[in-house]
Amino acid sequence: MSRDTLFFDEIERHAHALAAVREALADPFAALVAACRKSLAHGGKIMFFGNGGSAADAQHLATELTVRYTRNRKAIAALALTTDTSCLTACANDLGFEQIFSRQIEALARPGDVAIGITTSGNSANVTLALEAAKGLGCVAAALSGRDGGKLLGLADPHLIVPVSETARIQEMHILLGHMLCEALEREALA
Repeated sequence: MSRDTLFFDEIERHAHALAAVREALADPFAALVAACRKSLAHGGKIMFFGNGGSAADAQHLATELTVRYTRNRKAIAALALTTDTSCLTACANDLGFEQIFSRQIEALARPGDVAIGITTSGNSANVTLALEAAKGLGCVAAALSGRDGGKLLGLADPHLIVPVSETARIQEMHILLGHMLCEALEREALA
């Protein structure tokens, strides 16, 4: 495969994923923005979490909100549950890897907060358990996933399912949706 072919093939696959998101996710995205706005207006916070590349997305998005996305404004209450290595490793060692996010939810979440699990498959056990814990505490249990939504179907609400099967394309759409969420919340903070 030539470099030029690779370039255009990758762009085309990205465009296909983007078209699928445009078709399927306007309403779930609006519901996620509304849930976050409501939580923040009542003194709540947004908690992001996921594994691997999704962990990096969680940290990226939480930082965009607490520091700034594109404009200077008041800080927005957000955190990534993927950053405290002492907590993550202690929990994985003592309670099991499946508990690394749910244990933090138990400690940090309050009713009305928004928990956003990020998983391309929708099947990550630690994300599922964390959303169950969040829901049990009266939080909004939201998710960004892909493919068919996996085990998060019926649990996460709002649930933004990127309806493609390729992991890289799902991840690209997750960061796009995350940036759109940051933009919407930043506009609200500046209003």
